Amino acid sequence: MIEKKLLIALKNDDKSALKSIYIEYKLPFLNFAKKFNISEDDSLDIYQDAIVSLRENCMKGHLDDMKSELKTYLFSIGKYMIYKRLKEKHKLHLVDRVVETSDLNDDHFNEIDYSFNSKQKQIQEAFKKLGKQCQTILNLFYVRGFTLEEIVDELNYNNYNVAKSQKSRCLQKIKDIILNSK
Repeated sequence: MIEKKLLIALKNDDKSALKSIYIEYKLPFLNFAKKFNISEDDSLDIYQDAIVSLRENCMKGHLDDMKSELKTYLFSIGKYMIYKRLKEKHKLHLVDRVVETSDLNDDHFNEIDYSFNSKQKQIQEAFKKLGKQCQTILNLFYVRGFTLEEIVDELNYNNYNVAKSQKSRCLQKIKDIILNSK
């Protein structure tokens, strides 16, 4: 009930509601972000971006029928922002190590660790067993960073809920494949 009132206040651009949410979840989010091995500055930046995204989504009416708790929703926004930040930093790290082509030898390629851990290998194998449609939607969402709204446009789905449920079904298929392969 309290969360519903907070969301209504937030939707009406109530700054005190935004401040209340910001203060209440800041420390728990920063503690949550520690397990991703990112700096405290990055964690704080991501938290602030997640709060802004939460506010925007609320004002657009995307949270009117929210089924999860506010904290869960906020943390999931933050988690995907953390993933995106880690992916960007990884790319920057590789670009930072540019070598002149005349200096290339096999040692340069051996320095980069391309190996997957066992969970990543399981996911990779399960992904290969999915149908083309599931591979496409998961690739767009997790690899290319598309939002569900962008996926609706890209794949000509009827609406947001169709894309959301399709993604959910595809993730469940991956889980089922992994569980059945053990």
